[in-house]
Amino acid sequence: MKLVVTDACIFIDVIELQLTSEFFGLELEIHTTVDVINELFSQQQQLLQAYEHGGGLTIHVLTPADQEAISNENFPRALSPEDCSVIYIARKLNATVLSSDKPVRTHARNLSIEYHGMFWIFDKLVAAKILNGATATDKLKVLMESNIIYKGNQEMVKEAEKRFRVWSKI
Repeated sequence: MKLVVTDACIFIDVIELQLTSEFFGLELEIHTTVDVINELFSQQQQLLQAYEHGGGLTIHVLTPADQEAISNENFPRALSPEDCSVIYIARKLNATVLSSDKPVRTHARNLSIEYHGMFWIFDKLVAAKILNGATATDKLKVLMESNIIYKGNQEMVKEAEKRFRVWSKI
C-alpha cells in the first residue's frame, strides 16, 4: 500500500467532484496534517474526519519539535505553513506528496520526494476499475472547467486529452 500525504487542494477537488469515497477506496495509506484540515470548510472537515474515525485517514498534529524543525528548514516563501507541514510529514514518513499546487510539487521534486496530482489520482481510479472511462472523462472535464489550475493551461489540457483518448477505449 502506497503511503501518501495529501494537501488541501487535492481534498477540495476530490470532495467537489464527489469522488471522496472513490479516493479513499484506492490502495493508499492517506495522511495529512491538522493544518491542512483547518484550511477546509467545516463540511469538508467533517467528511474527512469521518474517514479518520473509520481508519482511512491519518491526521498528524505537529508537535512543538516538529514545528521547530519546520521553522529551521529553508522552505521557499511560496509555500504556506500548511504546505510546509505536508512536505515535512512526507519526508518524515518517506511518503509521496499529493498536490496540484505547483510550488509544493516543485519543492517536493527539489527534495527528491515523489509527488503526484489529480491526473495521477484519476489514473489510479481508472486502473483500479473504481471509475470507468466515461465517468473519469466526465469528472476530469468538470475539474478542467472549474479549477483555475487547469483551466486554459495548455500543458494540462494536453494531459487531459491523452487520458480522454485512452479512456474512450475502455
